[in-house]
Amino acid sequence: MAPLSRRLLAEFLGSAVLAAVVIGSGIAAETLSPGATGLELLENAAATAAGLFAIILMVGPVSGAHLNPVVSLVDAAFGGLSWRDAAAYLPAQVAGCVSGAVVANLMYGHTAISLSTKHRATGAHFLSEVVATAGLILVIFALARTRRNAVAPAAVGAYIGAAYFFTSSTSFANPAIAVGRMLSDTFAGIAPSSVAPFVAAEVLGGLVGYALVRALYPGVTHAEAAQVVLPHQSPSTPAPS
Repeated sequence: MAPLSRRLLAEFLGSAVLAAVVIGSGIAAETLSPGATGLELLENAAATAAGLFAIILMVGPVSGAHLNPVVSLVDAAFGGLSWRDAAAYLPAQVAGCVSGAVVANLMYGHTAISLSTKHRATGAHFLSEVVATAGLILVIFALARTRRNAVAPAAVGAYIGAAYFFTSSTSFANPAIAVGRMLSDTFAGIAPSSVAPFVAAEVLGGLVGYALVRALYPGVTHAEAAQVVLPHQSPSTPAPS
């Protein structure tokens, strides 16, 4: 496993790129397809799915490409990551998403930080975030427990791309990205008052996902638990070609 400093840098950079992709593609969609909400959402979802695929390949061998506090906490609960390291991952992920939001805003000539006015805190959105996050946890850890890590980048990207459409919340499924998206008053934004309910729903979804993984894949060893999202590289493990 890489030193913690390298893993934190990977989580920060991966989270920053993720936020820039989500917010930047949302701004581009508004510009390219004004007024066509369905098309805007399709463009945003496609860019996010493709971006996730690339980001996981980019930082996965270093940190596991969690990019998400819920994923890190569930990984720690399964024994794949120490609680100390999980606690260190969280601020790196949040800081990365905040930085990515600022970069996305600046790339399109917006002010660096503009608090979103898009309110999303409804019962339907809460349920959607529980479902979206539970599904994401199930996808990630089911692949790890059946030794199919090689398909994780595509599977995670595909799931999030699909969840943009089958959930009314457009599947944030990530407390760090919720904080980042709060800082952009654009297509992908979320009002500050909606962030706390989203985070609560995502944590609950993480617990549901954890329970489902335990029910479907009992008796997993710590070694198997450590393979999320991509196997961490140890000094004796050759880097992927």
